[in-house]
Amino acid sequence: MASSAKPVYDSASYRVSAISELKELRKYRYLLGQLIRRDILTRYKRSVLGVAWTMLNPLGTMLILTFVFSNFFKSAVPHYPVYILSGLLVWNFFSQGTNAAISGLVWGGSLLKRIYIPSSVFGVSAIGTALVNLILSLVPLVIVMLIDGAPFYWSLLFLPVSILLLTAFTLGFGLFISSLAVFFPDVAEMYQVLLTAWMYLTPIIYPENLISANWMPIYRINPMYWMVKMFRLPIFEGRLPTWGELLPALVWSVGMLVVGWVYFTSKTEEYAYRV
Repeated sequence: MASSAKPVYDSASYRVSAISELKELRKYRYLLGQLIRRDILTRYKRSVLGVAWTMLNPLGTMLILTFVFSNFFKSAVPHYPVYILSGLLVWNFFSQGTNAAISGLVWGGSLLKRIYIPSSVFGVSAIGTALVNLILSLVPLVIVMLIDGAPFYWSLLFLPVSILLLTAFTLGFGLFISSLAVFFPDVAEMYQVLLTAWMYLTPIIYPENLISANWMPIYRINPMYWMVKMFRLPIFEGRLPTWGELLPALVWSVGMLVVGWVYFTSKTEEYAYRV
């Protein structure tokens, strides 16, 4: 009589692949939606203006920076408030989303020890929350354009593509940096310094045409240079990006998303024991 051997499950040999993590994330899409909802409601729960702060925050920063730098750059940049606010929206989305991805994974570590949920849900929900904030922040951008007399171009229809590229890059980078922060806690503190330097190395406050030609090759290897450019072109210059402008943004977005997702999922089994 042939023996019926039962399959043995070896947890040490089990590995979560990038594809299986994606399938698990899809199963937990309701939890993902609830996390995004919780983050938005909790953040503004005790404030009088509530979610309106999402729109007032970049608007206030724009007013301050416009007041400080308008004497330097206003003559070189028509509709300078629109120029600076469009760049700030991109940067705020990126910095807030990636910072939230780091804190979300660290916060969720205790939960991962108690129940099973895909660890990527924390990073994806952080970027999802930032995306909702970005969409809401488009309202003050429209208001500023109306007040400043900036034209509305048909190229604005390209903005969903710009936002998609930005979201893909931010998600990939957020997953990558949050995974590093779990294994190396100092990364979270170092990242704040990096963000400050990174912002000033991206033409957000100052116009691109003031950058020396000798420095442009360095700027062009900055992925956020391309993310900001994709967002600004249809708003500020009123045109669609050329293939030479779109390709670097596409490569950075897709490449970072793939690298970030694969690296993050390769460490999935270790997160609960590291945080």
